[in-house]
Amino acid sequence: QLVESGGGLVQAGGSLRLSCAASGASGRTFSNYAMGWFRQAPKKEREFVAAITRSGGSTYYADSVKGRFTISRDNAKNTVYLQMNSLKPEDTAVYYCAAEFSYGLGLKVQDYHYWGQGTQVTVSS
Repeated sequence: QLVESGGGLVQAGGSLRLSCAASGASGRTFSNYAMGWFRQAPKKEREFVAAITRSGGSTYYADSVKGRFTISRDNAKNTVYLQMNSLKPEDTAVYYCAAEFSYGLGLKVQDYHYWGQGTQVTVSS
């Protein structure tokens, strides 16, 4: 089970930190899972935002958020984070975290089997 938190309403240029807490993986620990963040704006497809490997040693970002967002994880706390700075109105969306039992980085929706319920981020201009 993946549960996101930390969304909300923020002015353009502001910051938010999203968290995603994982639980319930029978026989497998959180550190066995690659993690990703995706977002979906109204009437748009769900799109990739950021991903991180099992150990946290490698990350990857969509061009639209590179330099502004940072993905990280704390395997001791079974949690992945998305620090979002310099937010823009076009960042407004429901943000989802996703997990996959994988050694690599998943950049597509199809790369992930497990999803959270999403958290709303709204950036006002």
